[in-house]
Amino acid sequence: MAKKIGPLDIYNYLPKTNCGECGEKTCMAFASQLIERAVKLEDCPPLKQPNFDGSYRSLKELLAPNVKEVVVGVGEGAVKIGGEEVIFRHELTYFNNTAIALDVHDEMKDDELVGKVRYINDFYFKRIGEELKLDIIAIRSKSNDPDKFAQCVSKVSDDTKKPLIICSWNPSVLESGLKVVGHERPLIYAATKDTWKEIGGLAVKYHCPVVAFADDDMSELKSVVKALESMGIEDIVLDPGSHVEGQYLANTFGNFVASRRAAIWNEDIGYPLLGVPATVWLNGEGAENIFKEVMIAATMIDKYADLIILHTPEIWALLPIVTLRQNIYTDPRRPIAVDAGLRRFGNPDENSPVIMTTNFALTYYTVASDIESAGVDCYLLVIDTEGLGVEVSVAGGQLDAFKAVDAIKKSGIEEEVKHRKIIIPGLSARISGDLEIQSAWDVLVGPRDSSSIKDFIEKKWNVVN
Repeated sequence: MAKKIGPLDIYNYLPKTNCGECGEKTCMAFASQLIERAVKLEDCPPLKQPNFDGSYRSLKELLAPNVKEVVVGVGEGAVKIGGEEVIFRHELTYFNNTAIALDVHDEMKDDELVGKVRYINDFYFKRIGEELKLDIIAIRSKSNDPDKFAQCVSKVSDDTKKPLIICSWNPSVLESGLKVVGHERPLIYAATKDTWKEIGGLAVKYHCPVVAFADDDMSELKSVVKALESMGIEDIVLDPGSHVEGQYLANTFGNFVASRRAAIWNEDIGYPLLGVPATVWLNGEGAENIFKEVMIAATMIDKYADLIILHTPEIWALLPIVTLRQNIYTDPRRPIAVDAGLRRFGNPDENSPVIMTTNFALTYYTVASDIESAGVDCYLLVIDTEGLGVEVSVAGGQLDAFKAVDAIKKSGIEEEVKHRKIIIPGLSARISGDLEIQSAWDVLVGPRDSSSIKDFIEKKWNVVN
């Protein structure tokens, strides 16, 4: 079963001096932060002293996640995959998003290659205040020519700061690529039952993570992993094969689930999982492949893939994938919230409308987007509802007249406007009476949907002014 540790389990190995050098007031607080992964063991200076070597090693082992965290790349652009401790998100949380890679290959024309690399670099989409991007570039050897592959790797490396995956079944081809970017810690794809020794040697020589591959054979995959481990390799990624047709597709998803359960429940081959939805294109070209690739990618993310390699660059195909990833990897312990306070849109003056909303990120960004689209100059008062939406927070007591009055006074809005009128969400109508009494402001119950803000202000605000 998955190991469950609490602050006391960790505290027993800490110095227990409450020195505060870690930034926390007590060692127990530091232990709690270690469980949350908000701090690192290295943040405790006393643990670095020789007399705490044993405690440090014990804590390292105790805190190691069931699925090893593997780093691809170096510096600020490095991507972490794996590092998970639970099967189901609600048991704790998922820590590292599924990394999404797009592929290029060494037979692409220079302008086509550079164009796709720059497209990957520039891919950017903002949703609920979070930046959604592509993470990695996978470089495939289509030619099986070491020199040609090395040239391709060099061109890609010169044009991007993103981590790389170098892909070939040929150790000689892989080494040609590693001679160019080995210092950048690319992920080596892939070691098989026939090539584990040669490719494992490359992983050791260049200090890079490596993929262990076995096609729909979990016993063989485990053997490859054990062989790589025997070479002292610790950073391994699992590829149990990515079939896309019929029963083989079902086997693929079954292998993903079985691998993750083995890691979490049995602490067996606990390494990140790699899926390759791009294999749909092995069956030929066709627009239908894009739809199939998206569906397989989505299912792989659902079935614990820590890294996926895609082929299609179509924006309409990538957006649902990065959106799904964001939704799945939301931390259930902390609702997505924005800071409470007063926001200004456009150029509001002393007669501009004052609108109220909650600090649930989805609500806030929807309202903010609708205000910007409407071109309304106004003030937006964001209430701290502990990251809950309007209807839920009213029902649960996180949004009431008392909190709204407190927010009005603390925001300074009374010094910004001459009037004393505020528009509240339609779904919070039940607090309007109490709010008027406690605040001495006129309360206008606004629309239930923020897309109607412009019409509401044009019809109602002008009348009351």
